[in-house]
Amino acid sequence: MSKEPEKIKSIHSKKCAVAHALEIIGGKWRLPIIWELSAKDSMRYNELKRHLDGITNIMLTRALNGLEKNGLVLRTEICQIPPHVEYSLTESCKQLLPALEIINEWGKSRMLDAACRDSAENKNTNS
Repeated sequence: MSKEPEKIKSIHSKKCAVAHALEIIGGKWRLPIIWELSAKDSMRYNELKRHLDGITNIMLTRALNGLEKNGLVLRTEICQIPPHVEYSLTESCKQLLPALEIINEWGKSRMLDAACRDSAENKNTNS
């Protein structure tokens, strides 16, 4: 019996760098959290929650814990009155920001293209 079929594997069957990165930053809320934190040096929990429409406390806590566990977010306890916690991006996470800028620009152009298509379709149906 030949072992040839075992040799031919898809790129997704092996642990590749892209798949590994997506495991870390994937999920509905991780990238939006990173994006919001990139706009400021640090943010408090409730400030961050206000910027993320639709996120629940449980999901925000889980996403922040996952990002912290993977070394992307730093959680700092501020011992003053009243005590509070602030979140910020680590240097490792800041290396990801140029890629997110590119994705942001790509997304804007896709939204613009879709808006133009919708406008043209509405114009054609109303004529």
